[in-house]
Amino acid sequence: MDGILRCSRYAFGPNRLHYCGPDANQEILAYINEGESDPGLTVLLRGFATMFPYLRLIAQANGIRDPFDDRVVEAYWIGNDLLENVGRQRLWRHLAEGLEMKKKLDPRSFELVEDKIAQGAAPHHSFHVLDIWKRTGHLPIAQTLESMDECRISWGEVVAVDGPKITVETEPLVLLDGKLSLNPPAKRTIVRALESLSDIEQLAAGQIVTIHWGVPCEVITPGQAAQLRKYTLRHLNLANQTI
Repeated sequence: MDGILRCSRYAFGPNRLHYCGPDANQEILAYINEGESDPGLTVLLRGFATMFPYLRLIAQANGIRDPFDDRVVEAYWIGNDLLENVGRQRLWRHLAEGLEMKKKLDPRSFELVEDKIAQGAAPHHSFHVLDIWKRTGHLPIAQTLESMDECRISWGEVVAVDGPKITVETEPLVLLDGKLSLNPPAKRTIVRALESLSDIEQLAAGQIVTIHWGVPCEVITPGQAAQLRKYTLRHLNLANQTI
């Protein structure tokens, strides 16, 4: 799968709920089902006002021309070494000026975000979900525990497949003693579409899948799951400093 199709799988979940991106969920789904991309899909994904600037930031910091390069897409949604090449000052400018978070957040909230950048925050999807409390899509409201758990990229091992239903063991986000943490694995059933012939529709027990807003996105390796867990825990720890 090329980078832009991979990215579309992650973007589809919140887009179908009209949380972010253009009103184009049926078009994006059609590209996913066909397994082919073209300039039209690029235009649609560039319309995601929070996601695309992050991809562009990671690409530029690493000298990569295409923001939808597969390495860049993986860095943002799952995590890889490209994230460590985005300096603190560049990340600050991205948030303060590119996404205009200095205007969207009250001064104290933005100061807390600045502190987290100084402590090693990375331009990973989990950082924006867990450490910027105000949602920045079409609903500029405060995050809730439920919305953070759905919006972060979670992962789980497939334990059963029953037609359109898959059961995974995943670690849910919980608030315990006033702090965010991942609970021990619990079973969760997800309903998937069966139109596509891609790997996500041919799942088998033992595989690991990523999940975004209730949508299974892709099969990942144990190594990729470890990267996703690492960056998720990093940004959970930073979030807990200001709860």
